[in-house]
Amino acid sequence: MKFFDRIAKTRPARVYAKFNVYLMPVITAVALLLIVSSIVAVASSVTFRETARGFGPQANLLIPGINPILPIGYTLAALIISVFIHEAGHGIVARVHNLKVESTGIVLVLGIPMGAFVNIEREELAKASIKQRSAVLTAGPLNNMILAAASFILLYVVVSTLVPIPQVSNIDHGIVISDVTKNSLAEGLGLSPNSILITAAGTEIHSGDDLRKVLGTNLGNTIPITWQDHSGNKITRELSIPKNVGPVGRPVLGVQLGPLPVQALEMYKRSFTAGIIPILPPPTVLKGYVPYSDQMSPNYYSTVFGSSYPIIANMLYWLWFINFNLGIFNALPIGPLDGGQLYGALIESRSRFNKARLKNISTVVSWVMVLIVVVGFVIPYLPF
Repeated sequence: MKFFDRIAKTRPARVYAKFNVYLMPVITAVALLLIVSSIVAVASSVTFRETARGFGPQANLLIPGINPILPIGYTLAALIISVFIHEAGHGIVARVHNLKVESTGIVLVLGIPMGAFVNIEREELAKASIKQRSAVLTAGPLNNMILAAASFILLYVVVSTLVPIPQVSNIDHGIVISDVTKNSLAEGLGLSPNSILITAAGTEIHSGDDLRKVLGTNLGNTIPITWQDHSGNKITRELSIPKNVGPVGRPVLGVQLGPLPVQALEMYKRSFTAGIIPILPPPTVLKGYVPYSDQMSPNYYSTVFGSSYPIIANMLYWLWFINFNLGIFNALPIGPLDGGQLYGALIESRSRFNKARLKNISTVVSWVMVLIVVVGFVIPYLPF
């Protein structure tokens, strides 16, 4: 509480409290754009629907340990920082406007700090002007968006320092083996993650389509496969391909593929300016395309951060990811969320209807937004 008061007395805090008054609608607009765009993208793409179904509905939840996309260590740390930053924004701006903060504290789950809370005296908040209420309620999501932007920029700085290791920097064709399926032909052959498959049956491999074509035309034959391992050693072995590999489209070799390290790095750098969707692929999803993923990081070194760059890059990525999603979610016009409270107060202050009618309007807006969010959850499972 003393910390809130000390910060609230500073000039930057007062400027911030004045600056953020009108920014909640901007964050809400970004949130709605993302939700609607993702619904349209999933509804119009079989690939997107199948991918979403593969991760399951829990992939929509920002909960480490439940969401399969979120690595527990990084995202738990990022979530704790994000919630602290969010709640501190509410508390500091409340004190800028001399609104009483009843209590503040840390949420512990099994002794682990999982978040924080700031309780602002309700009667004082209700009596505050719309501008003051807007400043207090906007501070949480805006803090998250500022930290997300800073993490995003720093992540680009880290990625910009990466250089492919000498073993892979001079290879001009081939595809990276980002993962190997257990009990597959690839595992039996001795292929391992981060190997670069160079030729198959004497044919240069430039893409996954090249590999599929060579394997598909040599069913029942034995062909030579040449690859380079992570140490730079070139290995050639004979691969016996069964005549019958099962249903059409089923993987023959049993590998996940990615571009060459040089190509992956350039593609990832370009993705920082690729627009809102997609912003950046998570390192746990497109493993063969993210330079600091567990699979790809051995292919690079940082001229500034050395071998520790994957830890720094992953922490920055998940700080960006968690803060961005926490910020836009809290800006939605849903009852108890920051956005819902602000827009509800705005409706009450601007409308000439009686109090009961005002509550009905606010409730309808909340339920419409809830319905849109639910559609985003269930659309991958709807028949098209």
